[in-house]
Amino acid sequence: MSKFIVADDHPLFRNAISQVLQTMGGEQEIVEAQDMASLQIKLSDHPDTDLVLLDLHMPGAHGFSALAYVQGHCGKMPVLVVSANEKTDIIQRAVEFGARGFLPKSSGVTTILEAIQTVLQGDIWLPPAQAGSRRCLPLSQSEQQLMAGIASLTPQQYLVLTMLAEGLLNKQIAYELDVTEATIKAHMTAIFRKLGVRSRTQAVLAIGKLNLEESTGSEEN
Repeated sequence: MSKFIVADDHPLFRNAISQVLQTMGGEQEIVEAQDMASLQIKLSDHPDTDLVLLDLHMPGAHGFSALAYVQGHCGKMPVLVVSANEKTDIIQRAVEFGARGFLPKSSGVTTILEAIQTVLQGDIWLPPAQAGSRRCLPLSQSEQQLMAGIASLTPQQYLVLTMLAEGLLNKQIAYELDVTEATIKAHMTAIFRKLGVRSRTQAVLAIGKLNLEESTGSEEN
C-alpha cells in the first residue's frame, strides 16, 4: 500500500489530487491536511508516508520554511511541491531547498501522474519547460544555516515563529495556542538561539527570506 499526504488549503484541489492518486492502481491511503498545523499532526501520525504533496501557500507554511520543517522532521520522506506560482525562479529554488519536484496546479491528470510516479521512483520531476534548463545554484551558507535552524524547531516552536511572522503579540500567540505567555517567551528564546538571531525583528526577517516573493526578488536583484 502506498501512503500519501496531500497538504493544501483548498478542499476541491485536495479532492482532485486524491482522485488522481486513486487511478494509479493498487491500494493507496490518502491523508489530507489543510494548513501547517494539521500537517504537523499528520506527519507525526504517519511516519511511513511515501510522498508529501505540499502547497507552499497554505496557512502557516510561509514559503520554503514549510519545506525545511518537513525535511527536518521527516528525514528522507520525499516532498513534491504543488503550487499555482509557476515562476521559473520559484520552481528552481524549490528543488534547491530540497523538494523532489515541482508540480504546477495548472497541470493535467497525465502530468500529475507522471510527476508523482517520477518522484516515487527516486528522480526529480520538473515541468517540461524547466526540465531542460535546470540551473545549479547551491544554497549560500546563510541559507543553509537558516534552513537547518528552521528544521530543528519543535512543532510548537515553528507555530510560534509563523505567528510571530504574522505580527501577533506574545499574549495573542499564547491565547491561540492555549498556553501561558511565559511558555511563549521560553519558545522565543529557543527560536532565537536556533535561528542565530537576537530579536523578534531579526527572527521575522530571517523567516521572510524564505518567502516566495523574497526568493524571486533575490534572483532578480
